[in-house]
Amino acid sequence: MKSENKLIGAGLLTAITASLCCITPVLALIAGTSGIASTFSWIEPFRPYLIGLTILVLGFAWYQKLKPQKEIDCDCETDEKPKFIQSKKFLGIVTVFAIVMMAFPYYSRIFYPNSEKQIIVVDKSDIKTTKFKISGMTCTSCEEHVNHEVNKLNGIVNSKASYENENAIIEFDKTKTNETEIEKAINSTGYKVTDKKEN
Repeated sequence: MKSENKLIGAGLLTAITASLCCITPVLALIAGTSGIASTFSWIEPFRPYLIGLTILVLGFAWYQKLKPQKEIDCDCETDEKPKFIQSKKFLGIVTVFAIVMMAFPYYSRIFYPNSEKQIIVVDKSDIKTTKFKISGMTCTSCEEHVNHEVNKLNGIVNSKASYENENAIIEFDKTKTNETEIEKAINSTGYKVTDKKEN
């Protein structure tokens, strides 16, 4: 029974660790400490292995739980009900939680508030587009975090961050903000601007 509990604990731990790099930006946003968002981005390359390990561990736990038990040759009472932590119901709850954690990067954007705002452009010649090269983004949650911080600035017309391209293309009114302010906003998330050029 102790080995089953260890398997369940290991499965839960690996599932949480697999998504820690994507959960941290959302937690940072909720806590109001956006600078810690990139703290666990180093885990991203190990994510597929952690997911595989989670599946193996929980699969083995289910195998242990569902395999036929050996019958005991005695007349003693053996109908003792297992504790909740040793039940199939608990293992099912842990399995569902692990799936929810591993899938987090795919639905994380629902936790970010809608950052669309009404933009009034007085003169189109004041609109400038700059591409910021950014290091440290690993998933859509990172993109949403960068967009959220940039959109707090006045004069932002459009912000499109991409972790795959490692950049953010930002359209802004140069009379209301500038590249330095945008770079500060991006760097405040914990991700770093490594280069910028006018688009």
